[in-house]
Amino acid sequence: MKIYMGEDYKGMSRKAANIISAQIILKPDCVLGLATGSTPIGTYDQLVNWYEKGDLDFSKVVTINLDEYKGLSGDNDQSYRYFMNKHLFDRINIYKENTYVPNGLEADSKKACQEYNDIITKCGGIDMQLLGLGHNGHIGFNEPGGAFEKETHCVNLTKSTIEANKRFFEKEEDVPRQAYTMGIKSIMQAKKILVVVSGEDKADIVKEAFTGPVTPEVPASVLQLHNDVTLVGDRAALSKML
Repeated sequence: MKIYMGEDYKGMSRKAANIISAQIILKPDCVLGLATGSTPIGTYDQLVNWYEKGDLDFSKVVTINLDEYKGLSGDNDQSYRYFMNKHLFDRINIYKENTYVPNGLEADSKKACQEYNDIITKCGGIDMQLLGLGHNGHIGFNEPGGAFEKETHCVNLTKSTIEANKRFFEKEEDVPRQAYTMGIKSIMQAKKILVVVSGEDKADIVKEAFTGPVTPEVPASVLQLHNDVTLVGDRAALSKML
């Protein structure tokens, strides 16, 4: 595993964007696995900045997102499709038909998940998967205790996840109770994995995930078994790894 440190969030974001941009330059038609959440926003902003300067071309890039709330349409401002459009896709020269997010409006969970697995296969797999890291070690919506062997599946969101997400909604009842997410197996099949972490509040889980035992109780710990993982964090998040 490679570890890179930025002094602060901006420095971390720039280093992560450097790694993604190198992937795009080396393979212009690469398949990028993307993540939502507050941590990657700075990385996306930096990629947009380089695109605007003419340094990056996204016209052949394909993207596959980790997850989506079940029951939300892509034009709902709390959906992950909306998030990706706002923070990245609407700001670069990517073709929307080459950007994939699980279909939150597909009520048949088995169908939705199989269709998404088929998309990943059709695209030839993921060249680089970007991941954030939850306080309890979750990646995507793969919560502690889940099975490592799962591909895309429907999950019931935990109370802690609903609690963490309710700030984005008008009231707690509006927070979806289920989501479609790539499973650990899907994530581990990516050729390269890039994990971004920021803030002192992530320091404990970073250490636990990357130096502790590999266990479903800390989903991100399985990344220790992948042969090409890069961890990029700011000084605060990596403080217990130094």
